[in-house]
Amino acid sequence: MNISNRHTVVATPRAVRAWYADGFIWIELEDGRRVGFPPAKFPRLQNADPADLAGVRIEARGKALRWEKLDEDLSVEGILAGRWWTSGP
Repeated sequence: MNISNRHTVVATPRAVRAWYADGFIWIELEDGRRVGFPPAKFPRLQNADPADLAGVRIEARGKALRWEKLDEDLSVEGILAGRWWTSGP
């Protein structure tokens, strides 16, 4: 009898580009996917000026987004998993 232990290695998603456009924050991942989300999903971003939202930087080797002026950090993994704050039911 052969027993096989297969382990699937899942790579951590990494952003290669981030920007604000048309009311959404967008990230482009290493694999080419583009994901957008509304700033209203996060308390520190929801009332921010568009110029401040455009100040997004990629940090932690593509694993996080940072808005220095807004003092906000978001993980790319959390964004993709839909872990965010909402104001409604």
